Amino acid sequence: MVHVRHRHDANFTVVGNHLAQHPHLSAVAIGIGVYIQSLPDGAAVGIKDLTRRFREGEIVLARALRELEAAGYLERRRVRCEGGRMVTRTSWYEHPGCRDGSVPQPRPRRRAVDLIKRRRRDDAPLPPADEPVDQPAADLLAGLRRRDPRLILSERDVRTLAPDVRAWLDRGVGPAQLARTLSGELPMGVIARPARLLGYRLKAWLPPVLPAQPPEPPERRDRPRPLPLRTCDGCERAFRAAAPGRCRDCRTAA
Repeated sequence: MVHVRHRHDANFTVVGNHLAQHPHLSAVAIGIGVYIQSLPDGAAVGIKDLTRRFREGEIVLARALRELEAAGYLERRRVRCEGGRMVTRTSWYEHPGCRDGSVPQPRPRRRAVDLIKRRRRDDAPLPPADEPVDQPAADLLAGLRRRDPRLILSERDVRTLAPDVRAWLDRGVGPAQLARTLSGELPMGVIARPARLLGYRLKAWLPPVLPAQPPEPPERRDRPRPLPLRTCDGCERAFRAAAPGRCRDCRTAA
């Protein structure tokens, strides 16, 4: 998009981006808000007045006014006038955070040095460089980028996550199955911190230890196993026998 600029010297309204780019208001609410802010004091902004100005119906306009009221831009109060008549007085706040007319103080901007220090403080401690790394676990982690290019890890991440991968391997999960689990059903878009995503999956999805397999019942162990299937040398029919040869029909015919 390219802006074609024009300097307005008269008949213009200043609207803050907090309203024009509000992340939660609908398009109708933002449009009604900009229209109300352009009106002078004393203008009528009831639902009937707005329906005479716009093509939207009363239900859509009433919903937009409720959105502006919930966001803090609009305030409607019932007041009693002279003669006992009740009217609705509407107040429009050009900035919801400054209802008393004061200028909001800007938030102190964080310096890049503070952000770098906080990021380094939040990261997990790096294992000693001289400590031997679990090579099968490291190969599994380094090979994840073959399944998804977004799962690229640094040497620091591989050293940190290798013990968690070893816990999965020691519990009987094969490397191929573990790689499918870690790289499957990934979120859409860019993965900013793949190491954190994989670390969460390794810790939260760790399966329990397999229970000991019950011994086979004695009657099943003593039961004779069926003879293996053989192919007849004469008619190529399948039959069960202890050794290769001919079936019963071929032997009888011979």
